[in-house]
Amino acid sequence: MSSLINSIDFPYVLGALIKVVIFWITIMIICAYAVYAERRVLAVIQNRLGPNRVGWQGLLQPFADLIKFIFKEDIIPMSVNRALYVCAPIISLVPAMMVLIVYPFGPDNLPLPGGEFLTQTINDLTTKLGLGWNVDLRSVNLHVTHFNVGILYIFAMTGLGVYGIVVAGWASNSKYSLLGGLRSSAQMVSYELGLSLSVVAVLLMAGTLDLTEIVRQQSGWGGMRWNIFGGTSAGEGLKSLAMAIPAIIAFFIYLISAIAETNRVPFDLPEAETELVAGFHTEYSALKFALFFIAEYVNMTTVSVLATSLFLGGWNGPFINVFPWLGPIYFLGKVFFFLFLYIWLRGTLPRLRYDQLMNFGWKFLLPAALFNIALAATIAVLVY
Repeated sequence: MSSLINSIDFPYVLGALIKVVIFWITIMIICAYAVYAERRVLAVIQNRLGPNRVGWQGLLQPFADLIKFIFKEDIIPMSVNRALYVCAPIISLVPAMMVLIVYPFGPDNLPLPGGEFLTQTINDLTTKLGLGWNVDLRSVNLHVTHFNVGILYIFAMTGLGVYGIVVAGWASNSKYSLLGGLRSSAQMVSYELGLSLSVVAVLLMAGTLDLTEIVRQQSGWGGMRWNIFGGTSAGEGLKSLAMAIPAIIAFFIYLISAIAETNRVPFDLPEAETELVAGFHTEYSALKFALFFIAEYVNMTTVSVLATSLFLGGWNGPFINVFPWLGPIYFLGKVFFFLFLYIWLRGTLPRLRYDQLMNFGWKFLLPAALFNIALAATIAVLVY
């Protein structure tokens, strides 16, 4: 045990665990208030009030919902496959949370207020305890770990989420749940192809799978050299803007695919209440249902974070070189924009028929993504 504590990597592991806890709490708060924001925004769109009783303007409503879920009776139907029934919500939520460790939420070596004092205090304490750690908190990196293949890791993890929904539908031993699970598996596989291929145009521009490096490359033009403007391509001026054409196409393909991938309106066929009661989670209640609910909003947040990092410059923005702590603010602002877009679309668009959903994914979105890859490669060869 003493050799483990005195090892060189132990402070890094401890720091990573602290970051994981902080990011987890932050994402949980964002998801909780995304639900509140959705209810209030939809109320405005539909000319009603929405939740406004618990706390000022209803701001404590997410905590009231949490208490309700905790104390609600957890009913498990007799005919379910109990082991898979219990595991399904966990399988949905865990992969969605695991991708958060590779996202850069701010610039590297961000100055930490009070970092000099914390560094001195912790090093003095560890010296007295005989641990021999050398902790430096004068600056902090706002990511848990740095993967040079971060994009591959993200797609590998998010691809596992479909198993939770399919397992939930099958284990529930209900026709409605089974149909919801089958719909979800077909839909998520279909649209994940378009989503993955849309990213290739950005990878051609950036030349790397490292998400931190992709965001760092978008730091020119006063913080506005974003990939959606063709920013990280090899040329300058008008040459650089040539890649904006496939970048914009890729952005909209990604956006549509991400909405379908997270089972949101108008692509929420796996849980269509007019046809399937509640779809794959019909037989779930209490905290198990809450885990599915949280997983949906975590997935919404993570695809918004990925869109921000790949297309909208991540933490980059005006005056970032002067005030580096603007980076996380810019980042969260862009993520909140995408979350608002999800809510806006839910209050605006009707649900598609299932044949329209599949036809759109296979006959339009997938060919468009393949064409965009060819277009991006052609422009890169001809212009650069």
